[in-house]
Amino acid sequence: MGIKLSEIQEATAKALIEASSSFRPDQIQAYERAIAQETEQNAKWILEMTLENAIIAKKKNLPLCDDTGIPHVLLEIGDDAEVEGNLGKVLEVVGDGVAEGLRALPGRPMAVRGGDQERLAQTNGLYVDSGMLIPAPIRVKTIKGKQVRVIVLMQGGGPEIRSRTYRVFHHHDSHHVGQEIANWAVEMVGLLGCTPCVPAVGIGRTHYEATCLMLDAMAYKSFGDENEMEAFITAKINETFTGPLGIGGSVTALNTFVEIGPQRASGVRIVCLRMGCNIDPRRSSIILG
Repeated sequence: MGIKLSEIQEATAKALIEASSSFRPDQIQAYERAIAQETEQNAKWILEMTLENAIIAKKKNLPLCDDTGIPHVLLEIGDDAEVEGNLGKVLEVVGDGVAEGLRALPGRPMAVRGGDQERLAQTNGLYVDSGMLIPAPIRVKTIKGKQVRVIVLMQGGGPEIRSRTYRVFHHHDSHHVGQEIANWAVEMVGLLGCTPCVPAVGIGRTHYEATCLMLDAMAYKSFGDENEMEAFITAKINETFTGPLGIGGSVTALNTFVEIGPQRASGVRIVCLRMGCNIDPRRSSIILG
């Protein structure tokens, strides 16, 4: 019979709620390692309370944070998948699933009323219905096989304020690129507030590609599995001794996720850095078929 549109809508709603209310096993393990590593007692207590909050949120299906975030959906469709309806219908039910999940969560009402200029100035106020929050543009990928995978990321505002997409001159040295990223992260981490942070980085040829790669890093990478560049950035951030919630401590970053894409023949690399907060990445994925 193939995969029904109703199944995709239900999976989207479920993934949104899970992403918003649950720590994954690798995330829990990262906090357990951080608690064991932290030597400052007040900092250790904050880490313990953050983990306890996550356990309660998952048990009661409650948001991990008051800033419930903007939904970002990545849709993977198998090249042999039998899906009811065309792509337009699939995208429509994904949007419906987002609205359903936001209402059930519930999401914080954040959708701004009005036309372009009114939304920019926020002169018409907000919709009370949290389901009116439109997700970020949905990304669609073709994968091998017969399955459909729905991945939902919930992106809070604090990390967006402390993030940047900019150029780096590589000087034929990948370590130099990593050093520049670490410098940015060190500059921003003291302003983030919700530490320990989880930086996500995309390195590409254009600003759009770098941003997509940053989202891929959040969507696919796991805690505890850092390559040389990721470990270097994490170590540099931890050297600031900013600590959990900025009170001081040895754990300022839990992990760094870096995704490197194709590069152009140029002296410039475009880097997107998102300074993820202490509950990032808020993500969940559901496989159908």
